[in-house]
Amino acid sequence: MHTDTTAEGGAKGGGDFVIQGDICWSTGPRALKTMPDSFLVCKGGKSAGVFDRLPRQYDALPLSRCCGKLVIPGLVDLHTHAPQFVYRGLGMDRELLEWLSSHAFPEEEKYHDLAYACKAYSLFVEHLKRGPNTRIMVFATVHVPATLALMSLLEESGLVSMVGKVNMDRNCPDGLREESAAASLDATEKWLETCAAHKDKYANTRPILTPRFIISCSDELLRGLGALRRELNLPVQSHLCENRAEIAWVRKLCPASDGYGAAYRDFDLFGSALPQEAAPTVMAHCVWSDEKEINLMAERGVFAAHCPQSNANLSSGIAPVRRMLSAGVPAGLGSDIAGGTNSSIFRAMSDAIQVSKLRRTLLNIDEETLSLEEAFYLGTAGGGAFFGKAGMGYCGSFEPGADFDALVINDSALATLSNLSIHDRLEQTVYICDNHRIEAKYVRGRLIK
Repeated sequence: MHTDTTAEGGAKGGGDFVIQGDICWSTGPRALKTMPDSFLVCKGGKSAGVFDRLPRQYDALPLSRCCGKLVIPGLVDLHTHAPQFVYRGLGMDRELLEWLSSHAFPEEEKYHDLAYACKAYSLFVEHLKRGPNTRIMVFATVHVPATLALMSLLEESGLVSMVGKVNMDRNCPDGLREESAAASLDATEKWLETCAAHKDKYANTRPILTPRFIISCSDELLRGLGALRRELNLPVQSHLCENRAEIAWVRKLCPASDGYGAAYRDFDLFGSALPQEAAPTVMAHCVWSDEKEINLMAERGVFAAHCPQSNANLSSGIAPVRRMLSAGVPAGLGSDIAGGTNSSIFRAMSDAIQVSKLRRTLLNIDEETLSLEEAFYLGTAGGGAFFGKAGMGYCGSFEPGADFDALVINDSALATLSNLSIHDRLEQTVYICDNHRIEAKYVRGRLIK
């Protein structure tokens, strides 16, 4: 006998329950599975599968009847900057390096003040709780106390995240420049020691090494971070080939390296020759990555975080996502707040499709554009694979064994006079969905909205 609950009621603490609704998820980069009026089972915070008829062994579990509503995996943001949230939408008439100097760096300097940081990060986290993203990769700042405060706020939110204390010891304002490579490494090691000492406190939040980009990190600092990566087998996040002026600068700083990605590799911060045995690396943007660099990413298992809105806002360009996918580069989507102004990975999905069509048209190339299925995969299972490789649980899917991250969306207000398929309702949701249409949000089986 089922115990009926509302989507807002049962399973607040995770555990075992069932959701009934119109369910869809990716089973591959181009494969979307849709099951109307079916049953999604959560057991111990993980998916036990989707069934058109509920198996008897689950008959006694609490049941949330969400009939007529979409049930999809939670969305995954592979790249965002938490301290930039409070000035979203400002400076969008500038390009990357100028924008960093005029907006990003002055704001990030303020995070030496812990009280300010806590107020700003609270706004960021509360905003994320209301949206569709259930997992995020986050850049903080160089400030250790503020970074730990962000980690605590994210932990309390119930979201799953990887957070990076940023490293910068050159080519940045005095207020953000760490005293030396040794000082930056020492602060990073103490931060990591604090995280390890309180690992029970951070069940959903983990550290990730975060050199901002090669321009802001000396050779000594990059070598030290590479040594830390090897010693502790930590994941890495940074930026790659976002802007042509940035790439030219990197070429001058690393003349012995055969490209931007190769420079990271030379410091042991670009995946691994045996990617199945090492913590992963994710590089944001990859707008101007050439064939050699794309192949290097595929060989070393380096993830690409495609950030289409930011790349358009800052006039960086359009990333060759089709070429990366064809080469076997693992990939996901990023909001890149505040280069991007919308934190929702639904927006990143729609933008990714749009710019792929523009790329083909503007470059007059015979290149297949991204489909809805591919964009949805990138924003769910594609990005979720990074969390799986980093030891934080594979997500973005309802395949048995995946972490139970799920959204219940009431799309009835988007209805047309046509009787739309689940596929078409998903497409409308990707392009139109507002946060208030999200009726329930589960992370690892725990209801957080």
